[in-house]
Amino acid sequence: MAKRPRPISRPPRTKSRKKSKVKWRLFSWIVTVGLFTAVVGGSLLAFAVSVTQIPTPKEVARAQTTIVMWADGEKEIGRFGEYNRTDVDLERVPPHVQAAVLAAEDRGFYNHSGFSIQGFTRALISNIFSGTRVGGSTITQQYAKLAFLTQEKSIIRKARELVLAIKLESVDSKEEILEAYLNTAYFGRGAYGIQAASRTYFGLDVSQISVSQGAALAALLQAPSAIEKIENRERWLNRWDYVISGMTQVNAISETDAKSLTFPESITYTSTNKFGGTNGYLLYSIREEMLERGYTEDDLNLRGLRVVSTFEEQAQTGMVDAVTEEAPTSKTEGLRIGIASIRPGTGEVVALYGGPDYVTEPLNNATQAIAQAGSTFKTFALAAAFEQGIALDTVWNGDSPRTFGDYTLNNYSKKSFGQITLLQATESSVNTVYVDVASTIGKNKVFDATLRAGIPADAVGMVNDITLVLGTASPHVIDVASSYATFAARGIYAKPTMIKEIYGKNDGLLFQISPETKRAFTAQVADEVSYALQQVINVGTGVRAKAIGRPAAGKTGTTDGNKSAWFAGYTPQLATAVMMVKQDEKGNPISLAGTGGMKSVTGGSFPALMWTAYMKAAHEGLPVVQFAPPTGVLPINTAPAIPDPDETFIPVVIPTPEISITPIPTPTPTPTPSPTLTVTITETPTPSPTPTPTVTVTVTATPTPSPTTS
Repeated sequence: MAKRPRPISRPPRTKSRKKSKVKWRLFSWIVTVGLFTAVVGGSLLAFAVSVTQIPTPKEVARAQTTIVMWADGEKEIGRFGEYNRTDVDLERVPPHVQAAVLAAEDRGFYNHSGFSIQGFTRALISNIFSGTRVGGSTITQQYAKLAFLTQEKSIIRKARELVLAIKLESVDSKEEILEAYLNTAYFGRGAYGIQAASRTYFGLDVSQISVSQGAALAALLQAPSAIEKIENRERWLNRWDYVISGMTQVNAISETDAKSLTFPESITYTSTNKFGGTNGYLLYSIREEMLERGYTEDDLNLRGLRVVSTFEEQAQTGMVDAVTEEAPTSKTEGLRIGIASIRPGTGEVVALYGGPDYVTEPLNNATQAIAQAGSTFKTFALAAAFEQGIALDTVWNGDSPRTFGDYTLNNYSKKSFGQITLLQATESSVNTVYVDVASTIGKNKVFDATLRAGIPADAVGMVNDITLVLGTASPHVIDVASSYATFAARGIYAKPTMIKEIYGKNDGLLFQISPETKRAFTAQVADEVSYALQQVINVGTGVRAKAIGRPAAGKTGTTDGNKSAWFAGYTPQLATAVMMVKQDEKGNPISLAGTGGMKSVTGGSFPALMWTAYMKAAHEGLPVVQFAPPTGVLPINTAPAIPDPDETFIPVVIPTPEISITPIPTPTPTPTPSPTLTVTITETPTPSPTPTPTVTVTVTATPTPSPTTS
């Protein structure tokens, strides 16, 4: 039989056979890739789990705290929240407290293997597609998150948490994980761990915490710093209800017991020693600025941030030493001293003295305390006069008394200076000339110049009146330092800041300073102000500041009844303000007279001495920088005549007049005359061995019944 010939080609395949082949190949590839991925992924996961170290609760809690560094970024000033923490064994934590925490944060804790698939998937999808943070983390995952301390919303972060969660569940028992969490979790008020929280909120050992109190503590875990605030009490109460409800669902308490519970009252919160000493004011100020910049309390206490401050250790040490060495040592009961030093042009606060110890004296004398500024405000009227074309060599009537509208004023000892220049009036603080200047250019001009320099509009006593030139307002020390820094920077105002950089624990650089500046005065005006204030130090009321040994400008200020004394001044590199006030046991201002053995404490005495001692220390190693010469002003009284640095300060000396006044009451429309205005002339000492008694002149002027303001 003949062989059948082989076909030249195969019969065509059907479409169904082609599709089946393609599907099979695709399936094979999927299975292969899937198995490969599973093997590799599993191997990587197993390796990651094996090499991952489990941090101790102490390590985790310490890593959560915010570290504040000196300006060099190398040395640490202090931390937020690291001290208020005490470990306890799980056996000491009552079962109902454990149940409350689980009801609040992880009701399936004893049933899962470390993470919730549903919660993990939901959070992952939300982070990838919407960028929104959602809950759902188990207690094991929360502990892992605290260990890694990053706020990034990414797959990598979730993967890292997952690895540590698996490691925890494979190595530690559920009880050990819960114990670690309870000793690590942040409850607000600087309390890390359930024991510290129990003492902070209720003054009890954790073993004594009731069901109601335990539920209240557990309710804080969702957002501790926000929930515990007084204004958010309703939010705390609602969360407490949620916890109590959860405890009934898991049969930790009965429905009947739950209905009988009431929300507990917490004790008054007091600060811990984390802010102790003079550096406590620095830490507090940094904390306040971070909150103003949008960071939350939880950010400060949980994210492990690293803050590089603007505070310079050399300057800060010099400031504390200046107070220690130059402040009065006798009759100092109720004495408050505040100092602030700012870098012109950037607003960086390089040093701050808020008091001797933040824990015992929490009021920050540099940023919170206030006092009438006295003659330091004449500087702003001087700038306003220059803007209106009035020069230092213009001649004014320095007679006394003189009447301006509703006010009749006198100079020191009713002395009439006759015709004097504006520069001479500045050196001698001639009251009648400065009120004349304010009246001539208009009170609005003086008020506006004061604001532009840096004094806030809401400062106590900031009234648009011609008497503002005499310092009736009561600003903060840091505001006066900032306003004088404006002139040191040749007319550039820079908003004060105490933070240079902020870094996240694992997030890198989060914030970097960018000076907020604006031109407040022309360079010519600022230069003329600096020139005039240099003469105050050369031959006027601030002569003791010449011991700084380099060009400096400044102004003294003393107020009615000797209730406050100021010295504010600057070099081209630093601007610093010093304030002294005294209070009685009730916090009312009292006279500084007698403090340190002086009959009258003026701005040219202790404040000027502290200013000088600090500025010498802060400028150590810095080049001597000259002020820009003013345009069209002839040098007057520029002889150096620097006092011997070793010269002993004699409290009782021949005085040079320094003008100060009481606050001017704001007139109100009424047929009854407004309170009288009292003007007191105080004296500023200059070196001399011959004592002269203090002379005080009080002049009364009754305003018209219904004055108008503009």
